Amino acid sequence: MTAAPRGEASSLFATPKTVAEHRADGSIVLRSSEPLRESARCIGDWLEYWARQTPDKVFLAERSHAEAPWTTVTYAQALRQVRAAASWILAQGLGTERPLVILSDNSIDHALLALAAQHVGVPSAAISPAYSLMSRDFDKLKSMITLLEPGAIYVSATKPFAAALAAIKPLHQAQIISGNADDADALAFRAIAATPETPDVATAFAAVTPDTIAKFLFTSGSTGTPKAVVNTQCMLTSSQQAKAQTWTFLDQGGDDLVILDWLPWSHTFGANHNFNLVLRNGGSLYIDGGKPAPGLFATSLANLKSVMPTVYFNVPRGFDMLIAALRSDEELRRRFFGEVKFAFYAGAALPQNLWDALEQLSVETVGRPMPMVSAWGSTETSPLATDCHFLAERSGNIGVPIPGTELKLVKSGDKLEVRVRGPNVTPGYWKAPELTKQAFDEEGFYLIGDAVKFADPLRPERGLFFDGRVAEDFKLNSGTWVNVGTLRVAGIAALSPLAQDIVVSGHGGDEVRFLVFPNLAPCRSLAGLPEAVGVDEVVTHDNVRSAIAQGLARLKQQSANSSGHATRALLLAEPPSVDGGEITDKGYINQRAVLTRRADAVACLNDDASGEWIGCN
Repeated sequence: MTAAPRGEASSLFATPKTVAEHRADGSIVLRSSEPLRESARCIGDWLEYWARQTPDKVFLAERSHAEAPWTTVTYAQALRQVRAAASWILAQGLGTERPLVILSDNSIDHALLALAAQHVGVPSAAISPAYSLMSRDFDKLKSMITLLEPGAIYVSATKPFAAALAAIKPLHQAQIISGNADDADALAFRAIAATPETPDVATAFAAVTPDTIAKFLFTSGSTGTPKAVVNTQCMLTSSQQAKAQTWTFLDQGGDDLVILDWLPWSHTFGANHNFNLVLRNGGSLYIDGGKPAPGLFATSLANLKSVMPTVYFNVPRGFDMLIAALRSDEELRRRFFGEVKFAFYAGAALPQNLWDALEQLSVETVGRPMPMVSAWGSTETSPLATDCHFLAERSGNIGVPIPGTELKLVKSGDKLEVRVRGPNVTPGYWKAPELTKQAFDEEGFYLIGDAVKFADPLRPERGLFFDGRVAEDFKLNSGTWVNVGTLRVAGIAALSPLAQDIVVSGHGGDEVRFLVFPNLAPCRSLAGLPEAVGVDEVVTHDNVRSAIAQGLARLKQQSANSSGHATRALLLAEPPSVDGGEITDKGYINQRAVLTRRADAVACLNDDASGEWIGCN
């Protein structure tokens, strides 16, 4: 079956072609009728190719602050440094059992060192800096280092990482590498990148196969020790080949691909989707030192004014902050909607109010809605499993299976549990055979744990909607199922702009209740309180409480049944915890981890005598 894209999508994307196989057991297998074409042997082939074809083109760029000039590295320069660093890596005896670990944020050095390892068949493992810089006990970092037994560990500078490095020192014998040449207690990356290239590099590069492990990426570890997901070269290259077959403008020439991106390389979205998108297609990646967080988004805005990307990537929180900036800056608004081909959201569902606001701003500015697309997958699917390469009518459509990837939809209660099989799917978890066995069904489909529903059951090419995590949904005492994913998004929209995120509670009760992480800037503004005033005073202010109550009432008007709205909300003064596994670098809140860690807050919500919660007007 085929769905015709609307408007400008026809010049950017392939027409979705999806077939559905209805099995006798009631399951449905979805696949693209478009076969996956041959992909590269390894990602190093991309770097070698572009260093020959466009040696002087900017590959990577970064700057230390918003006023600084961009430091750039061309494809030819990158390849020289990658081969040099690879010579050092081989000389140190690094390999699958002694991989490279990177603890720091995105940077040019980070990229070149990781590419150097992967170039000669040595896995790299980027670990979220939060485990080193925000953790108090370093327990998860210790478990990761113990599992990997690294041969080298990179940090941007040793001073900020001193406590973390001290905590893991007894657990490894790795060489510490620093991006700061003045660090006397580490080997400077600058020296490694100047290593004379040896013939061993070409030999090792030629020996890399599609099954060679390229990297280890860790799951969030919200329910225990983080798992190391094996990412093979084939996973990464097949994912990008499928992307090129859905985003057809990539192979049509024309405008250069330019991306300005903050998404962390310790996560599959930033690393495998965005970074590899640039590398596979010979584009330019400007590393955004900001992120959608208070005090940091100003840097992202300054960078956006300096470098307007071809495609704009962000998570919902980033779009929320971007919309506010676009409304207040006419020149930025004109450039953004005039120059960006389309916007891409992922990481979590985009609340419909943000979709509507961005579309309205686009129409008002350039007379047409900016195309907004999304995709779906996980660390285990590298990450692309479905792609929404068409103009959906509303937020939440995660698209259709990419070429080469199959989805199996299985009845689970009143939902359709989705499972994934394809060359983009991991062979398993590192040194965890039992966990690997449990992660796949008898046909080899990966049990991702998500549910989906059809946009139109009779027309599978119209895409799927994410329908929550199977394990997150729960029943009220009435027997009514609560769709946590859908209700969370609706709740954020109803409480906008005061709710940064929402955790849905009410398991086994009569009513749904919300734990709310407040969006402090608009809460302060509504309360008329200065920056110096503490969070407790902000969240207990009458103006804020009244506005939350009104938001709950709006949500009830939209859905009066017991599973469609919350009767109470509690504003949380403590931000989500990294050590507690409550939040990822992308700002995604783990529902189960929050409910477990904040059992006292849940009890407060359920206490009829408490004066802390806010009731629905």
